[in-house]
Amino acid sequence: MTDKISSDPSCADPFDPGSISLFAALDRIEQRVVPVHACERLPLRECLNRVNNEAVTSPHNIPPLPNSAMDGFAVAIDSLEQNGVTELEEIGTAYAGHPFSGSCARGQCVRIMTGALIPEGTDAVIMQEQAETSDAGNIRIDFDHRVGENIRQAGEDVKQGETVIEAGVRLSPADLGVLASLGLGQLQVKRKPVVAFFSTGDELVAVGEPLEPGKIYDSNRYSLHGMLSLLPVDIIDLGVVRDDLESMREVLTRASTQADLIISTGGVSVGEADYIKPALAELGTTEFWKIAIKPGRPLTFGQIGASIFMGLPGNPVAVMVTFSQFVVPAIEVLSGARLRRPALFRARSLEAMRKKPGRYEFQRGIATLDENDRWQVAKTGKQGSGILTSMSRANCFIVLPDDNAGVEAGDEVSIQFFNWSN
Repeated sequence: MTDKISSDPSCADPFDPGSISLFAALDRIEQRVVPVHACERLPLRECLNRVNNEAVTSPHNIPPLPNSAMDGFAVAIDSLEQNGVTELEEIGTAYAGHPFSGSCARGQCVRIMTGALIPEGTDAVIMQEQAETSDAGNIRIDFDHRVGENIRQAGEDVKQGETVIEAGVRLSPADLGVLASLGLGQLQVKRKPVVAFFSTGDELVAVGEPLEPGKIYDSNRYSLHGMLSLLPVDIIDLGVVRDDLESMREVLTRASTQADLIISTGGVSVGEADYIKPALAELGTTEFWKIAIKPGRPLTFGQIGASIFMGLPGNPVAVMVTFSQFVVPAIEVLSGARLRRPALFRARSLEAMRKKPGRYEFQRGIATLDENDRWQVAKTGKQGSGILTSMSRANCFIVLPDDNAGVEAGDEVSIQFFNWSN
């Protein structure tokens, strides 16, 4: 008989009873994170990708008055013959910004350009391609037309008093266009959250320095800085923190006075040189520190004073996976925006994938369209959490749920395209 040692759950196990699920972690993040309160009033062009603080209602109709959607001829429908062709006298032209000043009587029409106000006495616009000029210089139009044809009615886009942009909306280019159409030159938006981040580890060397045996270059801060730079946040890079408790206390204390969110990479496991957990126990609180996902199981979420803390794993791929799945949603809530879950798409797997039930897995994949314009996906090679090239060659995650027991070539899987800004 062979004796077996008593071991604790580890990253190698398909399931750790001490970990929480992906969705439970997201729920706790949404419940715990408090949006920033401070606001600022900015010129409209500076509000792109910022979160609107208050609902905006329209002071007037858009468009304010009926106008033409086409170049053509403004007519009164009841002046057209019910069968056959009607000849109408052209009495003038209406331009955008230069309305026709008179009134159009029966038997008359007004040449009109796109955007011009509808002349008095008319109720339809016949596009110029559907009219012809007679030898006498009159406009000939057939009977197959209706009231309101090719007319943009007042308030067709937005009615006076209507809520155009709700509070908590991250403003898109189209939103800015709508707000400009209301005549707004400024808007009140939430201030940007401040995010401080650092790496941990005595083995880390700055880019450009000689690489001695046992040392590695610090890639995580570059990945983090790149992902944070795509988000509407202010960034504080706190560098590399060495592996001792006092250094960890000092940087966490300092960061908590500067930032709304503190992010670390490495040092969140249970090794002798992992000091995040004891430092956080002294200075703040821990909500959870293990999630049932792969890669990225050791992730610490807690609070130091008014600052949220998120301790990401040290492996480079795990850093990027956990950032996309947990840090981006946390920043959304901090910003005062509505939390949105990343969209999933169905794709046909081009290869078999090994997996044990118990954890959500985020394989790195390359998604392409097949000859029928349907998504298909293949892995980017080796999937170890330290193989950062598996991320740089990918354009999506292949998301395998916790109950998945593996994939065969031809099976359908879920994919999540990279979008670090959500």
